[in-house]
Amino acid sequence: MGKTYLQLQNDAKPAALLQAETACTFWQRFRGLMLRSPLPPGHALLLAPCASVHMCWMRFALDIVYLDKDWKILKIVPRLRPWLGLSLCPGAWGVLEMTAGEAERLGLAPGQILHSINNRQESGRIG
Repeated sequence: MGKTYLQLQNDAKPAALLQAETACTFWQRFRGLMLRSPLPPGHALLLAPCASVHMCWMRFALDIVYLDKDWKILKIVPRLRPWLGLSLCPGAWGVLEMTAGEAERLGLAPGQILHSINNRQESGRIG
């Protein structure tokens, strides 16, 4: 899995910065955060392409942030429950999975736009 750094475009306050692991292959996306420890603050897993998530074999709740191809936040599902949770966002290009409460802590909301700030990934696309 690679890493990308994402920054929230926000003129009202200092921009949130996320360090995201990227899951681009089928098996990386399928595994997601299953059987792993919760991510630390400011970290996420980016699944792309992806428009749905399941919570089978998960040990902790997640915030799910759906993105379109322009990195615009389409939908946020807060505190999706482990084992039982399932979520879908038709039309989404990718998903950010983060420990429950992170989306609120970072001030994320539908309509906001994230930007890749990696030198290698300035276009916002995952390599």
